[in-house]
Amino acid sequence: MATLEIRDLHVEVEDEENQTAKEILKGVNLTMATGEIHAIMGPNGTGKSTLSQTIMGAAAYHVTQGDILLDGQSILDMPVDERARRGLFLAMQYPAEIQGVTNAEFLRAAINARRPADDQISVMSFLKELDKNLALLDMSESMTERYLNEGFSGGEKKRNEILQLLMIQPKFALLDEIDSGLDIDALKVVSKGVNSMRGADFGSLIITHYQRLLNYIVPDVVHVMMGGRIVKTGDASLAKLLEKEGYAGLRDDLDLDVQLVDEN
Repeated sequence: MATLEIRDLHVEVEDEENQTAKEILKGVNLTMATGEIHAIMGPNGTGKSTLSQTIMGAAAYHVTQGDILLDGQSILDMPVDERARRGLFLAMQYPAEIQGVTNAEFLRAAINARRPADDQISVMSFLKELDKNLALLDMSESMTERYLNEGFSGGEKKRNEILQLLMIQPKFALLDEIDSGLDIDALKVVSKGVNSMRGADFGSLIITHYQRLLNYIVPDVVHVMMGGRIVKTGDASLAKLLEKEGYAGLRDDLDLDVQLVDEN
């Protein structure tokens, strides 16, 4: 069993316009293990994407207090590529386009980056695994020869992120609004891919605004984030309550005096 632990995490970003630092996360605590699916919900501007970017090591986010532990070891000083090699994966809300690198080339390089130099995946094994996952996600084989995300629709980009997840097989996947912009058919396909990963060796932290995704990927734990903190944790029924009553109702119920922060 692998563990991912967030301890009293405080994070700032630079406000370039005012040349000042702005605190976005204000003491986040969260612990999860492989075999578990956690969801983080909350209104816009509460720090959800900041949390995922910070866990993955994005340079724009500065940890001022607290720690992030992967299997008991701090990863704060590790670069992004080292965090990925150790088993972290981030599916971004807006995946980047990379010209000149095909999907197939990117996927094979990503897999081999996590393997010893004398144990690189063979072409035959790679193609067999790729074909299996393309079929699961109802993706055309021609997608693998296109440049990474170039000219892809929003739905194609999201499916491509899940294809990467299935091929790379990380310990923990941080899924940042993978339901954004998806129609119901695409949502079902993406959810099918994530659910196929569920098991003792995989954990996921899903960031979403809406309960509809969690109808298809039922979480073990749901966290609510407001004002840069996790203010409530529960089971999957908490997401249904939020869908019914909204975040304003929760703020009133908890007597919270929190203000939203601008993650941009």
